[in-house]
Amino acid sequence: MLFLLGMLGLIVLNSKQVGDYFKEQIPFSVYLKDSAKEADITQLEQSLSMAEYVKSATFVSKEEAAEIHAKNMGEDFMDYLGYNPLQNSIDVYLNADFVTPEIFEEVTTDLLSKGFVDEVEYDKPLVKEIENNVQRISLWMLVITGVFLVIAFLLINSSIRLSVYAKRFTIKTMQMVGATKAFIRRPFIWQNIKLGLLSALIAMGGMLVVMYYLQRTFTDLNLLNDKVLLGGLFLGVLVFGFAISWISTFFATQRFLNLRIDELYN
Repeated sequence: MLFLLGMLGLIVLNSKQVGDYFKEQIPFSVYLKDSAKEADITQLEQSLSMAEYVKSATFVSKEEAAEIHAKNMGEDFMDYLGYNPLQNSIDVYLNADFVTPEIFEEVTTDLLSKGFVDEVEYDKPLVKEIENNVQRISLWMLVITGVFLVIAFLLINSSIRLSVYAKRFTIKTMQMVGATKAFIRRPFIWQNIKLGLLSALIAMGGMLVVMYYLQRTFTDLNLLNDKVLLGGLFLGVLVFGFAISWISTFFATQRFLNLRIDELYN
């Protein structure tokens, strides 16, 4: 449960970063007329690269585009067409904060005002869908994390209560020979705190393994770069493991300390 909570916490804390990663994968293609001058193309590529809303801008010649299409299709379409129908283009990827339908429309209008730009193409439905989904997923992840937090508390608390219940006669015997409540509670609390901390350490180890493989698969996510975020998350898992063990053990032992002898059999 601590592992699941930690991974959910990681997703919630990195939800914006993950959303930004997918937003920045949306291509924005600027197709150029055949009459476009090389100087105009170079100037446009440089101006786009320096714009604050652009992550990258790369010129793709019609020859390079033909090679890419031939590779994807598995055959060279120019063999039966006899000419290259493709256009020179600039592939643009926007920074995540600017990936909105309004910004795309604004940039499109600005580019189309240039005489040598023939067409600007991007996936409008995808832009809207990603923006809506990122907000929706972030909200649901918060709700799910809250539910798992409650479930984790109930499960861990129940396990501790059962372990204390199994020793209820020992507790009552110690109490009858004069041991104080604090003295009786101490070994139970210490034992369960050690188990809670050990569980937290195992959970953190599992989280590190998962994050390592995620980072290798999705290098742009940079899950391991924010040391403060990771430190806070691991500290939270450790504190939760400690706190739930201490609180549950305290109240579980307190319950049996307050019972009469005849109530121990119920």
